[in-house]
Amino acid sequence: MNMPKSMKNMQDEVDQYIGQFKEGYFSPLAMLARMTEELGELSREVNHYYGEKPKKATEDEKEIKEELGDMLFVLICFANSLNIDLEEAHDLVMKKFQTRDKDRWTKIEQEKGNE
Repeated sequence: MNMPKSMKNMQDEVDQYIGQFKEGYFSPLAMLARMTEELGELSREVNHYYGEKPKKATEDEKEIKEELGDMLFVLICFANSLNIDLEEAHDLVMKKFQTRDKDRWTKIEQEKGNE
């Protein structure tokens, strides 16, 4: 059974993988282009599964999970290349949503006795 990985574990794992190559991380602009490319591939898969555009018979079968994994890998590479701790980034954005947007959406009412 695999133990859950923290974001730090994932960042370290990606850093060790990239660190074995002389080229290292791409530049921030190249990383952004790569992320945009991966987002396009994810968009295409989502459109095939949930949209009106079926896959061509000649197209490879991919899963949304795989495309999300590609996006996550590139995002981690991008963060690592800029020395950004993604756990800290996550905490910052969650604080923002929990304060600024706390009353923005309709909350699910708690049943009495489950509060």
